[in-house]
Amino acid sequence: MELRQLRVFVEVARHKSITKAAEYLHVSQPALSKSIMALEEELGMLLMIRSNKTSEITDAGKVVLEYAQKMTLLLDEMTDTLNDMTNLTRGQINVGLPPFIGSLFFPRVMAKFHHTYPNIGLNITEYGGARVVKSVEEGEFELGVAVLPIDEKQFHVYPIVEEEMKLLVYKDHHLASKDEIDIKELKDEEFIFYHEEFALHQIMRNHIIAAGFEPKILFKSSQWDLMSEMVAANLGITILPQSICNRLFNKDIKIITLKQKILWKLAVITKRDRYISNAGRTFIDFILNERL
Repeated sequence: MELRQLRVFVEVARHKSITKAAEYLHVSQPALSKSIMALEEELGMLLMIRSNKTSEITDAGKVVLEYAQKMTLLLDEMTDTLNDMTNLTRGQINVGLPPFIGSLFFPRVMAKFHHTYPNIGLNITEYGGARVVKSVEEGEFELGVAVLPIDEKQFHVYPIVEEEMKLLVYKDHHLASKDEIDIKELKDEEFIFYHEEFALHQIMRNHIIAAGFEPKILFKSSQWDLMSEMVAANLGITILPQSICNRLFNKDIKIITLKQKILWKLAVITKRDRYISNAGRTFIDFILNERL
């Protein structure tokens, strides 16, 4: 059994597709399939059920995946440690970012970081907030950006952003004349929410339930610009962070302050028991010293 085979298996399991994993690893699909089959033959067990569209791992595959992730993580940590000892100006950082957080705050920061540390590579992967946290926990990412709160017993947390959430309504909505609104006044409204995999979904829902009612969710989306356009079309109302509101220039939208102060807090997170490379620590320090 070779570590290369385990890495291949981890990527196929992550992508749930031999084709997608082959594209990600820049290898041919037949070569990847041959590697998986060789691993199965050596272990004497079927690890993956293949179909035309997806590849689902078996119960035996789940056991192999768990140990393969641990082994590849340890190998990566060894490589990072040796690199730190020999060259403090080089490295590769795997970072998980929710898409809208990345587009809002990180292009300028990443460009400045690259100019300051041109030999440190940033490998950015966009996932929903909940999946970023899980992927940092499982070792896929050295660090990620998450919406607070999260379990600080498992993660080191480095706060970077804190801002208020605002209500968005159509310009002729019956609440549009108000400058401040109590969430209780939204009981009969139809909401446009982020999908469940985004932390903002649960943040909005928790505060609405605390106000005494279950939100009527008309649409769910993963894109803040689509959500705001739905409001502009008078399809419902939504609640979004101030930084997103600052990017809206649609005259058909009215932005209103909420009486209940709902904070959107972002932080860089790392797993507590994981070794963080010098490149990773450098990136964290850089972000903490920059104004996002």
